[in-house]
Amino acid sequence: MSPPGFHAENNLGNNLHGQGKRALPWNSRSSFSQTFGGYPHPLNDSLGISRRLPPQPVRCRVGVVRRIVITGGQGDLGKGISAVFHEAGWQIDAPARDVLDVSDPAAVAGYFASGSVDLLVCCAGIVADGPLVRMSGEDWDESIRVNFGGAAAAAAAVLPGMVERKEGHIVFISSNSAIHPPAGQAAYATAKASLLGLTTSLARVHGGSNVRVNAVLPGFLETKMTRDVTPSRRQEIMGEHCLGRFNTVRAVAGFIRYLHEGLPHTSGQIFRLDNRP
Repeated sequence: MSPPGFHAENNLGNNLHGQGKRALPWNSRSSFSQTFGGYPHPLNDSLGISRRLPPQPVRCRVGVVRRIVITGGQGDLGKGISAVFHEAGWQIDAPARDVLDVSDPAAVAGYFASGSVDLLVCCAGIVADGPLVRMSGEDWDESIRVNFGGAAAAAAAVLPGMVERKEGHIVFISSNSAIHPPAGQAAYATAKASLLGLTTSLARVHGGSNVRVNAVLPGFLETKMTRDVTPSRRQEIMGEHCLGRFNTVRAVAGFIRYLHEGLPHTSGQIFRLDNRP
């Protein structure tokens, strides 16, 4: 069945101006009908179905393989994103902190000084937080510097090249804490909320140059970053999820590829991927 608003003979739904125009059925037009960006949808896995698009290189210009840079690339989410884009034939740069320390603006500028970037995914982040009145100035500054400043510095480094080529996409990894911050997470929530404002601002400024900027809120994931969450707190978080389950790295990574390749006209948007209303 086609999604609401899509019809086999008129993909403009109830738009009268589209009547009479024939188009392929929705599930024939979209190569992403059964997958997130060619990566198996989690539902397919649960049904024992494994459907993948052929791993063909994605090219933006003749003979040029696209390049993705993932800051914080050796974290669990960064590795998941790398796997998805590797299958699609992309050139993957996923530096760990010892290769690219996003808290150092000079290091960020130097890292991006050579080579064009087609897709930047800002994954680098830390959770070292507490109530504002108990946080030292150093801890506050570090959280803001890594979680927000690092992403902003990376974006600033790649934007000139993207604008010049009139092509590029930046995806900021934010957090549910940006919208519904828990008690005692002042700095992290502030930094992640700032990314949402940056997303909107950059999208407005650079949209005319065909540069896209979006933010993804992955939801609570079972990763190294969350392994220290206490069982009682984990249960509280689970209770907030209306489906009774957490999101997965696999699904988030697949969505990011789908966002880039399957939604080319989407920019300035904030995507919440978990099931907390």
